[in-house]
Amino acid sequence: MLTKDQFADNHFIRTIIEEDLKSGKHTAIQTRFPPEPNGYLHIGHAKSICLNFGLAYIYDGQCNLRFDDTNPEKENQEYVDSIKEDVRWLGFEWSGEPRYASDYFDQLFDYAVGLIKEGKAYVDDLTPEEMREYRGTLTEPGKNSPYRDRSVEENLDLFYKMRDGAFPDGSKTLRLKIDMASGNINLRDPVIYRIRRAHHHNTGDKWCIYPMYDYTHALSDAIENITHSLCTLEFESHRPLYDWVVENTPVTGKPRQYEFSRLELLYSITSKRKLNQLVTEGHVSGWDDPRMPTISGMRRRGYTPEGLRLFAKRVGISKSENIVDMSVLEGAIREELENSAPRLMAVLDPLKVTLTNFEAGKTQSRSAAFHPNHEAMGSREVPVSPTIYIERDDFAENPPKGFKRLTPGGEVRLRHGYVIRCDEVVKDAAGNVVELKCSIDHDTLGKNPEGRKVKGVIHWVSAEHAAPITVRLYDRLFTVERPDAVRGDDGEYLPFTDFLNPESVREITAYAESAVQNLPPESHWQFERIGYFVTDRKDHTADKPVFNKTVGLKDTWQKAA
Repeated sequence: MLTKDQFADNHFIRTIIEEDLKSGKHTAIQTRFPPEPNGYLHIGHAKSICLNFGLAYIYDGQCNLRFDDTNPEKENQEYVDSIKEDVRWLGFEWSGEPRYASDYFDQLFDYAVGLIKEGKAYVDDLTPEEMREYRGTLTEPGKNSPYRDRSVEENLDLFYKMRDGAFPDGSKTLRLKIDMASGNINLRDPVIYRIRRAHHHNTGDKWCIYPMYDYTHALSDAIENITHSLCTLEFESHRPLYDWVVENTPVTGKPRQYEFSRLELLYSITSKRKLNQLVTEGHVSGWDDPRMPTISGMRRRGYTPEGLRLFAKRVGISKSENIVDMSVLEGAIREELENSAPRLMAVLDPLKVTLTNFEAGKTQSRSAAFHPNHEAMGSREVPVSPTIYIERDDFAENPPKGFKRLTPGGEVRLRHGYVIRCDEVVKDAAGNVVELKCSIDHDTLGKNPEGRKVKGVIHWVSAEHAAPITVRLYDRLFTVERPDAVRGDDGEYLPFTDFLNPESVREITAYAESAVQNLPPESHWQFERIGYFVTDRKDHTADKPVFNKTVGLKDTWQKAA
């Protein structure tokens, strides 16, 4: 359930909104979340979703979900559906029906005709290469196209013919007539329409000309009466063009654009183009691979909506660089799961332990709560049998200093069970430890032993009662902090795929308490002393449990880095 204190506070956009409401500039807040449906949403979009929907929620306004679908060759219905699912999973609902920039294509065409009639737009025949040459540089002004002074009548005739399919793809464009000498390159007669014969997921084959993003985005905001158009800092230099388009078309809405820093997560990438490359080249199993920074991937990994909203609040909103260590994200997820996930025991790397003095009828099981702080989660019996499994690294023949687990001749307490002593170590022909023979102190169930202290506590499962489970263990997807920002000796950027971590996923068979049987997908659990795990959305079945490791109990990122 959403509450207003779940969202970032004391940031500059909230200050602007509060001043706008106080002054009467706006009586209600209208925001929008405007993804392009050319890929799945990622962690950066999660921040934007929480900002746009969160502000509407805080100030009792509305937030539209609008698909900026101006690039039909890269967009499809799969991406539309995934975006809607991700937004809802994060806990938000948009105002009314989802909107599409393509819903406004007729209006945008009419506005373009109006700009031509006012002498503010013209049809250009320059090739892309010629257009780049004419545009100039950051230090040199551009020069006018030789087609810039066509008459209004000729421009109208050509634009209608563009719409009607009279010209080949890419042969003509419609450009705004602004200022080729502007210090802002975005104002040097930007293209607002191009010819492209491509099937559109929403409009089908109605159009063979499509509007450009800057033109479409500004007018879509105005048509929807958006009050605060929030975008990341790379669009700051586009704001003068945004304002020009709004001011020079007869739209009633007058939105204002505000920019904030985009989120960059270390050991990850947030470019949809590069994420798509990972998918299409088979480096990951799909957009929802649990190693991916996509919302669907993080969901499958076991991250929760509450945890991602907490992360978005903690990283905050500002104009300063927002490069975040993975430990911040995992810390938020861990904190949320600490309170919400029930616990049980599982052994990932089992070592057989034979309890030599086990006695049926005397050696007893014990009840254990699923969560120490939430009685309502209930409890389960933790049965014991003559053979149990413990973690292999909970035993050491030659223990390091401070080792508080099981050693030859040493004692340890079984979590929710007895104190046991290791009496014999059994090895195979190669000298590997394959079994421990231990004895139970039957007088220690639920109480301390007489006359001695046992400091170590380890988890375990009964071999007779345990359920085999498949566990997928995940590490960072890349081996360097900024995989898309590494330069070679020649100064050129190296392919980010050079830094993929070959050990980023490992699948094992483990054993867990029988409570893991008959669980539905997306069940979150803490495996005691190990970490948080979730049943896989796709591959898990009630009789063949598959768990993905979400996050460990402690931060290992800083240490590993």
